[in-house]
Formats: sequence, C-alpha cells, structure tokens
Amino acid sequence: MAIKFSKEQVIDRMKFENPWWESNKIDTFYSKMQRRGYFQLFYPLLIERSIKRALVLMGPRRVGKTVMLFQSIQKLLESGVEAKNICYFSTETPLYNGIALEELLNLYLKTNSKKLSEELYIFFDEIQYLKGWEVHLKSLVDSYHNFKFIVSGSAAAALKLKSRESGAGRFTDFILPPLTFHEFLALTGSEDLIEEEQQSISFENTIGLSEYKSTDIKRLNQKFMDYINYGGYPELSLSTSIQTDPGRYIRNDIIDKVLMRDLPSLYGIQDIQELNSLFTYIAYNSGNEMSLDGLAQNSGVSKNTIKKYITYLEAAFLIKVLYRIDQNAKKFKRANFFKIYLTNPSLRSALFSPVNATDGVIGNMVETAIFAQWQHHQNANSLHYARWKSGEIDMVALNIANQKPDWCIEIKWSNRIVKNISELKQAKLFCKKHNLENITITTIDIEDSISSDGLKFDFIPASLYCYVVGRNSLENKFSNLSPNNKN
Repeated sequence: MAIKFSKEQVIDRMKFENPWWESNKIDTFYSKMQRRGYFQLFYPLLIERSIKRALVLMGPRRVGKTVMLFQSIQKLLESGVEAKNICYFSTETPLYNGIALEELLNLYLKTNSKKLSEELYIFFDEIQYLKGWEVHLKSLVDSYHNFKFIVSGSAAAALKLKSRESGAGRFTDFILPPLTFHEFLALTGSEDLIEEEQQSISFENTIGLSEYKSTDIKRLNQKFMDYINYGGYPELSLSTSIQTDPGRYIRNDIIDKVLMRDLPSLYGIQDIQELNSLFTYIAYNSGNEMSLDGLAQNSGVSKNTIKKYITYLEAAFLIKVLYRIDQNAKKFKRANFFKIYLTNPSLRSALFSPVNATDGVIGNMVETAIFAQWQHHQNANSLHYARWKSGEIDMVALNIANQKPDWCIEIKWSNRIVKNISELKQAKLFCKKHNLENITITTIDIEDSISSDGLKFDFIPASLYCYVVGRNSLENKFSNLSPNNKN
C-alpha cells in the first residue's frame, strides 16, 4: 500500500535537497571533491540554451554523476545565477514516489514564486525511478521554453533505450564513463609521475596530440596496477577501506543492481541468472576472442538469446565488443568471432581477485585497461582487431572514409619483444601490406624506437600509453568545443 505524504512534507524535503536557497552554496561533501575531467565537457551542454533540449547524463553506477550535478550547481551559483533559480530533485526519494515530474516542478515554482518567463535550471537525479519519465520529460521540454532540464540516471541501459525511443530531438545524451588512467592519477594526487614532452616522439599516429613521459616508470607501473584493480570508480579509488573488499562494493553497488534492478526486461530478458552467468564468464575472459557458437555451447543458451544479453550488457556500459577484420583489413559478413572487453578492468578484479604484475591474466587486463581508454575517444568506433591463420594484431584503426588501416598497435606486458622484433613478422607484413610506416608495441618499462626494413617499431610502456590515450582522448573532445564554451 502506497504511503500518501502531505504537500508540506514534500516541500520540506525539497528545501532540504536545495540548501543553496539559504546558503548560496552546495554541501561541502560535494564541493570538496575534485572535478572529473569530463566536467569541462558536460557543463557547456548544461548552460546551452540556443537549442531547446533536456540534458540526459547517463553512465555506469558509481562514476560520479550526482557529484557532477552538484558541482554544476555550484558553478552556476558562482557564475551569478540566483540560488532559487536552481532546483534539484533526487527522484528516488520515497516522498516523491507517485508524483509526476510536472507536479514536482509546479510545487517548486509555487514555493519560490517563480515565473514561466524566468531562466531556471531543473535537475532530476536518478530519473529512472519515475515511471514514464521519458514521456513526461519530453512534455516539459516542449511546454517550458525558458527552463533547462538536466536529468541523470544509473539504469543506463534503460535510459539509453527510452531516450532514443521518446527523446529524439528533445534530449541530448551525455555519457560519463569510468575513470581514465589520467583521471585516476589526478584524483589520487599522482600526476607528478608524468611530464609533457617538449618534442613529440613516437606513436603519433595512434594518439594525435601531445606526448608525455614518465618521471618514475616504476612508481607509474605501481599506480597502473592500482588502476587495474581499483581505478574505475572515484570512491573505490580513494578509499583504502573499500579496497580491502572491492568485490562487495562493486558486486553490490554496481553489477548486481545493473543485472537485477536496472530493467533488463526492457530488452526482453527474463532469466536474470543466465544474464549474470554470461557476464561472469565474459568478465573472467575479458580481452579474449569469443564466438556466438562457443558461448552458446558453453552455456546451453541459444545464440539469439546471447545476442540479446550482449546488447543489454553493452548498453549498460559494462562491456564493449570489438569486431574482427582479416589480413586484408576486410570485415566479415558474419561477425562470428569478436573480442569482448570490460569497460574497466577493476570489474574483473572485484569479481574474482586483484591481480599483480606477474599474474598469468595480467596481459588481458593491460589490454582491457588500454581499450577502456580508447572508448573515451571520439573515433572509438573505428577500432577493430585483426586475426588470420598465421597472425594477429591487437588493435587496428580503420579510416572512416576509405576503411583502410590508419594505425595499429600490439599490446604486450613484456620487455622481451624489444630484442626479438623477428617475432613481429606477421604484424610487419600487415603494415607493409597497408602502407603503414610504423607500429606501436607496448612494454613493461622500455621506451625505444627501432627501424627495420623500412618500418618503425615504437616501443612504449603500457602504463604511459594508457595515460596518454586517456588524457588526449579527453583533451581532443575539449579542443572541439567552441571557444565560448571553454569555461
């Protein structure tokens, strides 16, 4: 039986959630937190009013969405926006249960004597808890022309589906992913381990912007191991107590809620246990090549059902599929084989156990960490891996226009390959075939450049490469903003 709360109780709760109406500042719990690098991309969209759209902030659980909302509110206050022109609702609050978005909005307007002609900022956090939110939000955007609506939600798969179905032309989606290695170092006060190079050297084809070097590669590699084990989520990155049992934190707060609470039924998924078993298998084998036939045979689940599960897990930002090309850089008509990566390696460490630099699985986790950085890049969809009878390459970027390779990289956690270039014979033939002048190979701690038979082999520590990709991917997005939006 639903509990009926009085209007006074709802108003009291609304005032509690908006302390800046009295103090002109957000709670210190949020204001003391360091801003993520993504804040500089999110905030310009929040203050954009020339396009009449709601801003939908979505992403995995525990990546800092609510914190980013409050930090945005603080910046609005600092920029001179009147405190009572900003209203925040945490829509998972029990007092709001059963109250429509417009009813909450009107209660705020009446409580603060606000007019429809005023420019207001309305925040709805965890919006998926309100039934039919996407229809009501679209109506609000169409009806209240001077209000900017900003919503967030952790039921990422459900939000993504509903946003596309009902919000076409009315919603702007913004995805906040897990932390990059660059953000992790900044968050943990370890950016002194990196300094910018004055002259750009090596692997420029794979990155495209500034280059960096490590001031202490041994310490950087230690932080890289921390990132692999704990680094995807701000709270986990900063709390040594949570790190003693990361499995409990990630399983309970991130994985279980996604698999069991975040509306997989929207994707036609009925058997949650099957979905959970598939995700556990994928997490254990992150970075390995898989096939629908193999997954179906191992699980006893039909291929069509597995396709549905993979679609949901990808929409929920838990995994990312990388598709295969052959030695001619041609895609397969049937994508029977593919690699699946976790969106952050710390998911695997929490499900099973933390890894160290000598574990047998470390190569896959390094590959998962690097691929996770590339998922932040605007050209992430151009990435593939190449495999044929006699060889393979871990990552190949196809030119969007002509579908020919732009660059490729071999991801290794070893120094041995530097003195054994002959082992890269097949990769060398691939580069020659596609007129690539260089190939990047990651190592443990060696940085070098060796030319052989007209091809340049650029060796770089995996941890440094991981940092550079994450940082430059973010800065590349920021460089594409108009000058007026770079606040």
